[in-house]
Amino acid sequence: MSLAFLSICDELEAAIAVRNAEKCVETTARVTALFLASAGSFSDDQVQLFGDVLERLINTIELRAIGDVSARLALVEMSSQLAPVRQAPASVVRRLARHDDISVAAPVLTESARLTSDDLIELAKTKGERHLLAISARWWLQEVVTDALLARRFPSVSRRLVDNPGSRVSADGFAIVIAQAVSDPELAVATGIRADLPSDLRSELLRQATDAVRTRLLSRAPPFLFEEIRAAVAAASAGAEREMSRARDFAAAKIVITRLKKEGRLNERALFDFAQARKYEETITALAELSKASVEVVRPLMQSLRSEGVLVPCKVAGLRWETVGAVLNSRFSSGVMAPEELSKLRRAFDGLTMDSALRLLKLWTVKSTSSALN
Repeated sequence: MSLAFLSICDELEAAIAVRNAEKCVETTARVTALFLASAGSFSDDQVQLFGDVLERLINTIELRAIGDVSARLALVEMSSQLAPVRQAPASVVRRLARHDDISVAAPVLTESARLTSDDLIELAKTKGERHLLAISARWWLQEVVTDALLARRFPSVSRRLVDNPGSRVSADGFAIVIAQAVSDPELAVATGIRADLPSDLRSELLRQATDAVRTRLLSRAPPFLFEEIRAAVAAASAGAEREMSRARDFAAAKIVITRLKKEGRLNERALFDFAQARKYEETITALAELSKASVEVVRPLMQSLRSEGVLVPCKVAGLRWETVGAVLNSRFSSGVMAPEELSKLRRAFDGLTMDSALRLLKLWTVKSTSSALN
């Protein structure tokens, strides 16, 4: 061992003897720096020796400097420096990982390879939500670890694990996530596009999902999963079309809209009220009238698994975005579109010119008329 290390050990003994926490903090920084400088060349015994010294320093800091900001920062710095080092003393890493202060524990929980699956399982069972969130961000997690994390049923932990491509999740783990996803649309979509989600569980997820979630899931499906998800959406929806594409009677809606038009009350506000109330037939009929199209043109756009087509008659009708958003959401029997999806559609709506919208609507009208004649 180097003379520098022996000198530091002497300083350590002196600092402990006089119970000088400030000196211990300084010594901690020097020992850590000395270890990092040659970590790759130390033998196991030398690593253990460094570990013993660092643990003594941690003990002294915690006992003599409770509540001291500089002491806490010294431990945070140690954790951050040791986290990426594969040769870091295992005992020290475990000590830091169990620390109640998440700012101390997080670096090693998230990154250190010195924590075994058994360590992580123990921590998953005993520590709080923030510690579990840190573990969930690790680049690689075995199923036994994610099972232990998911068993605590923290929604935030489930979301982070599902978003983490390096986390392996068992069928039992996914079952827990799917139960949570019933009331969490973001979790439902993130889970549905996982490549390792078993097909039967994907079908179960989609059976429980709202129409809005199904649409978002299909729009976010990666190419290699698109057909599987499309088929699952179709099965969950009892066909490729949504619930609102079933046989409907537009006769009554047409009578209502005709009366409003005659009375001079068919306007954007009326359409907004229909959409907000999810009066599907009235919404389609009013939008068709305001855009000078037909129900036969507008209805397929509202039933499509893609939302962009609905923007065209809305643009022609000169609607404000608030009304457009209500029309888009009225297509679903329950739930609403995700904010990020609506933001994307709003950008598309703002970028759609009136000339382009008129041209498209005219083209669709001609095609609809031709199909009816044939």
